[in-house]
Amino acid sequence: MLIIAKLEYMARRSEHTQAEIKEMILKAAENIVAEEGVSALKVRRIALDIGYTVGSIYMVFDNMADLIWQLKARVLDDLALELEKVLKKNIPAEECIRQLGMAYLTFAENNFFRWSLIFEISTQDGENVPDWYQQKVEQMFMLIEPLFLQLAPGQSAERAGQAARALWGGVHGVCSLTLTGRLDLEKENENTLMLLIDNFVYGWVQKSL
Repeated sequence: MLIIAKLEYMARRSEHTQAEIKEMILKAAENIVAEEGVSALKVRRIALDIGYTVGSIYMVFDNMADLIWQLKARVLDDLALELEKVLKKNIPAEECIRQLGMAYLTFAENNFFRWSLIFEISTQDGENVPDWYQQKVEQMFMLIEPLFLQLAPGQSAERAGQAARALWGGVHGVCSLTLTGRLDLEKENENTLMLLIDNFVYGWVQKSL
């Protein structure tokens, strides 16, 4: 079966390059997740959507976990772009953090299934998070850390990093609980988020005085 898939894959490479096939797979998988959630993501479904065999997909990705990590990375990249739009406004740090929180919530609302994917556990048999993916996660926090240093110049970069992670953990928690209906505050999610951010920032600044 693998030999047949390899021959078919090589035969069709004249139609698409390996990079193009990889993008086709990721886009098809992304569309499935966006419309139906990660539970609908099956290799056979992806293969049918792009017109290649299942074996052909495994000529591009090591396994399903590899594919999912790549999908998660694309979500992080898109989320980072939205956050960077806020950072480019060059507004005061406290207001910037508030707008970043709103940008995060808006992204989660508009891309719920894709956003949820980045929190799905996809490790198998003790598999570790890929280093390249962990670097992407760290880069997300690095976008926010300088803002905490602006609010409290006397604090260390390490403490600012801890603050960024703590607040963003809270922001994610509010988004997750309200958007999934586990916390009956969906109509108040913006107010709840702002309350969290304002109190966290106030405590950070006061503790630093």
